[in-house]
Amino acid sequence: MRRLLIIDRDGVINQESPSFIKHPNEWVPLPGSLRALGQATHAGFDIFVASNQSGLARRHLGIDDLNHIHTRLLHEAAPFGARIEAFFFCPHGPNEGCHCRKPQPGLLLSIGARSGLPLVNGVMIGDRASDLAAARAANVKPVLVLTGHGQATANALPEEARCPTFADLASAVHALVSGAL
Repeated sequence: MRRLLIIDRDGVINQESPSFIKHPNEWVPLPGSLRALGQATHAGFDIFVASNQSGLARRHLGIDDLNHIHTRLLHEAAPFGARIEAFFFCPHGPNEGCHCRKPQPGLLLSIGARSGLPLVNGVMIGDRASDLAAARAANVKPVLVLTGHGQATANALPEEARCPTFADLASAVHALVSGAL
């Protein structure tokens, strides 16, 4: 049975940058993340990346730059057998009031419609409160990793917003494919 796995990009798959990832050369995978993508693929998960990319609205990068970054991610993940079905991103700035920018569920709802897989059986792995809120709003199971902004997010989460938390994407995927999550 296929299952839906939605993963945030910056801070989860690759290193975060306070000045945005603007070029493929600035994209650096986190240790174990590409192997984890391959493990999830081999376990039958349909993987989608959902990412806020306000750098587009702020003109820090263009759509071609973003596509080249994603091409690099795909190229580097391929030797691990990873398959990413599609990249969904919000190109808007934080104050534009769109429905696709996390914590709004728009990206995740679009992924559900595109994949044809039930969101209620899906998992969203992220490092920010906005990832967790979007997952909950879309009826997807939220999972927090402590990479990127994850430790700060964990420290700030109120008790009622807590969810399964892992050191990194590799440990979260391991728990997921072993059935512990």
